[in-house]
Amino acid sequence: MKYRIGWFSTGRDKAARDLLETVYKHIQGGRLQKMEISFVFSNRAPGESKESDKFLELVRSLRIPLITFSSRKFKTALREKDIKEWRKIYDEEVIKRISKFKVNLIMLAGYMLIVGEKMCKNYFLINLHPSFPGGPKGTWQEVMWKLIENKAEETGVMIHLVTPKLDAGPPLTYCTFSLKGGKFNSLWEKMEEKLKKMSLREIQREEGEREPLFREIRREELKREFPLIIYTLEALSKGIINLEKRFFTKPLCFNDKIKI
Repeated sequence: MKYRIGWFSTGRDKAARDLLETVYKHIQGGRLQKMEISFVFSNRAPGESKESDKFLELVRSLRIPLITFSSRKFKTALREKDIKEWRKIYDEEVIKRISKFKVNLIMLAGYMLIVGEKMCKNYFLINLHPSFPGGPKGTWQEVMWKLIENKAEETGVMIHLVTPKLDAGPPLTYCTFSLKGGKFNSLWEKMEEKLKKMSLREIQREEGEREPLFREIRREELKREFPLIIYTLEALSKGIINLEKRFFTKPLCFNDKIKI
């Protein structure tokens, strides 16, 4: 019996396309042969952006059932007035559209909306987060700056179960890597020199994602995202992690397998 997953993505960049294509190739190639992508859902409709249109075109080329439902155009007045109520109603509409697919799991892969309580009650959802268990929360940009602010010596990547509380669901898998030694030492030294002249907030404003230490941390983190996702999906499809039976009390560490 196939392990069926639903795939949620806004499809806003090349990374979203690469991730879907990578997982699809591993399914077709046999490594994830026990798994199938039952559908792809996007909160962007055709014509909303060039990048999301490329994503939707990819889904069609892979012949995966595609569902689109624009969050931008859905009850805009309510969204501005009461985002929590808007999110609840939007999720209810999404559930109606995907309910015919009986999936074991939903993968949030570059899905730029926060899912609410009803979605979490109806489905097991997992999400990729750019830090290890107990690390900084927030968007990937916020995490990178927090690591710099805290002078972190290591960081990582994890996949966690989604709950209504943002980035607070139990971790399923993770990997870690050091932010000390090698190329990082000189980047930390340069950051210290900058901090003698300006605040971190000023550095954020002036350099943003171009800042060399920020950029290098992100680069190392990205190298580990795809391998961790593949190992996690493999563990799920083989029953090593069983969400229904709660076989995930202790997250699996894949440091020994993810070697960059």
